[in-house]
Amino acid sequence: MNESRFLTVEKVDVTFDTPKGPLTVLEGASFDVARGEVVALIGHSGCGKSTLLNVIAGLNRASRGGVTLEGREVTEPGPDRAMVFQTHALLPWLSAYDNVRLAVDRVFGKTKTRAERHDWTMQHLDEVHMAHAADRKPGEISGGMRQRVGIARALAMQPKGLLMDEPFGALDALTRASLQDSLLEIQATLGMTVIIVTHDVDEAVLLSDKVVMLTNGPNARVGEIVPVPLPRPRDRLALAEDHVYTRVRAAVLRFLHAGHPAGAAA
Repeated sequence: MNESRFLTVEKVDVTFDTPKGPLTVLEGASFDVARGEVVALIGHSGCGKSTLLNVIAGLNRASRGGVTLEGREVTEPGPDRAMVFQTHALLPWLSAYDNVRLAVDRVFGKTKTRAERHDWTMQHLDEVHMAHAADRKPGEISGGMRQRVGIARALAMQPKGLLMDEPFGALDALTRASLQDSLLEIQATLGMTVIIVTHDVDEAVLLSDKVVMLTNGPNARVGEIVPVPLPRPRDRLALAEDHVYTRVRAAVLRFLHAGHPAGAAA
């Protein structure tokens, strides 16, 4: 398999039936994701970023075109693609440990012993610095801590791809920065393939290896793909004055301001 095409989005259209007739949200969306690559999807509200991520997750079906993962068509959700949403989606009556363990039991119930599943659960809570709160329920911890547990649950499924839909969007700036740094650390350690939807230009450039920019909807398209040729590991303070960082950031801002590729007619 061509490693540069680990995951392929090819000519994806998504059309919904509405009371006013068919509404095409996405049209001809295409891009490739390499194994271990971090890709940010960015665009204005209503451009279909989350819809496209849901197609990749298998939660929505494309009206035309499709998604392949390691050469196999994506037709339904599966543990090979773990989702992290803006809201943590934890079960409020379960502890942090039990929320993660539920996913572990589902994926590894037949392949790991009970003791191995316990160790696996604690390992992934530790990776997001939440082992100390394993016995606490979602209502007893902060929003940022809840999101860390949600990320631990996703990682514990050992997915081939981690799909994140504005995972830090509801958090305050300091918590958001802390979780971004944690994601950078985890990705560097595990070499995960990550696709993240975001509205935040700085987040997109900080985290990703390339930024896929969608034009304004409806009928949104992939207007431009900008590589982010910054070495890893990344230090947000050092990047603030890095000329590559500022160049990529400016290119994304120009695109978003225009709502279409640079140089296209307004």
